[in-house]
Amino acid sequence: MSSTTPPEQHIVISALAENPLELINLLCRVCQENRCATVSSHLTQHGQLSALSLETKGSWDALARLEVALTNLKKREDIFLTYARSVQDNKKTKALPYIVYVSAFFRPDILAELCQFFTDHKINIDTIVYDSYQAPQTDTTMLNATITVTLPVSTQISWLRDQFLDFSDALNLDALIEPWRPQTFLG
Repeated sequence: MSSTTPPEQHIVISALAENPLELINLLCRVCQENRCATVSSHLTQHGQLSALSLETKGSWDALARLEVALTNLKKREDIFLTYARSVQDNKKTKALPYIVYVSAFFRPDILAELCQFFTDHKINIDTIVYDSYQAPQTDTTMLNATITVTLPVSTQISWLRDQFLDFSDALNLDALIEPWRPQTFLG
């Protein structure tokens, strides 16, 4: 008889509210009260709203209790809340992590164009951080994007870099693609 361990399950929570500290406190507390551990989280400000994504794990019964608590929380609090079960992906394929930096004049189509480039080249996008801002010297609306991608190990990196730079030049983007390196902090 074969004994295989079922894949570890998680709950991914997405929430919007006006008060970021209250939102974080509320969701972290409900996870802790239901014996679930936070695996990752990301908080961003968008005008008056704060957006929080949170991944949590726990035993099957703790996750079930958390789902009930989240349903009750949605009814009680003034937050927009969604959640879903997710299975930890243990079938990671070998890939090369790269980071893409883009700076340009703001145009509403640039993020879609960047995503399309990576889709066309069958490159997975792991994270996107995309912000627009007013340049202080010129009052011009600018954008910055930082995108983490994973390249299949079969990718010819010099060819892809040339393709990306040609693509960036055609859109008048100041862009760079380079290997991802872990951040080291000296304390």
